Amino acid sequence: MPAPGTPLEQLGFLTIGTFDPADPAAGHETTLRMVELGERLGFDSAWLRHRHLQYGISSPVAVLAALTQRTSRIALGTAVTPLGWENPLRLAEDLATVDVLSGGRLQPGVSVGPPMHWDDVKEALYPDTAEVEDFSYGRIERLLRLVAGERASTFAGREGVVEEFSDRVQPHSPGLRSRLWYGGGSTRSAQWAGQAGMNLLTSSVVRAEHGSTDFAQIQAGQIHAYREAGGTGRVSQGLVVVPTDTATPAQRERYAAYAAARAPRVGVPQGPGRMLFAPDLVGSSEQVAEALYAHAGFREVTEVVFALPFSFAEEDYEQILTDTAERLGPLLGWSPRG
Repeated sequence: MPAPGTPLEQLGFLTIGTFDPADPAAGHETTLRMVELGERLGFDSAWLRHRHLQYGISSPVAVLAALTQRTSRIALGTAVTPLGWENPLRLAEDLATVDVLSGGRLQPGVSVGPPMHWDDVKEALYPDTAEVEDFSYGRIERLLRLVAGERASTFAGREGVVEEFSDRVQPHSPGLRSRLWYGGGSTRSAQWAGQAGMNLLTSSVVRAEHGSTDFAQIQAGQIHAYREAGGTGRVSQGLVVVPTDTATPAQRERYAAYAAARAPRVGVPQGPGRMLFAPDLVGSSEQVAEALYAHAGFREVTEVVFALPFSFAEEDYEQILTDTAERLGPLLGWSPRG
């Protein structure tokens, strides 16, 4: 058994919400059921990935709106929404609306930078403004100001008989600004998040920096950089974690094959961005807990959002979530929420 560390305060999970393009409704319904199960199991939060032009959730804010009506306690997040695809003012309206519907449970995670496959999508996404779009941190600063309730228009008041206009995003949801997260994978992004007063989401991908390829040490260093830059918000770690305690032999074989297929990229910087991937943690809850306690990044946090693997069946996710909540979580000092 691993030596106990600081008790884990928040346990969440993340899903991509895959679906069959021939029957997308079924896949989206599966995602809704998984979050409902997560709430019953006592998870603190459920997060949706954002996938454009793929067979995963392209509109997590819409799915989260549905979840506000099917859950009552669990926090609902995005990890992450790439702002290069979004108009900050319109996104601020959507986020505030869903937060109001949820009773203040929304935890939006965002990132900046050009959209993936920019040259392939820019004509469809920004046919008239592609060359002048701002994909810097300035884009998220606009979102932060609008969510906080700063002015969005120079006009406010009545027009005509019944129309009332506000000069600020409506609805306004107090507290939402403090629940915005930045998904960072580099020292620079971690520092910026700290300076901007955002919470920090770390994941299973970081940038290889300072000549190192030690994922855990790099991640821990980025968390330190966030705090040294003035970050006082929450910090969450996200790794792919698959406890196998109640898995069938067939499930264990499938999980092991999944991790083995992804293993060759571990420790090897990928692409021009030199991105490093963390190894998937597959094994009994005792084995996974031991690996986490030995992980320098994990030792820096008191909350996690464990990522569900892609392309597994619903019964696989049920087993993974149940073992995580009932077996792994308690080994990490976590207690389910009622």
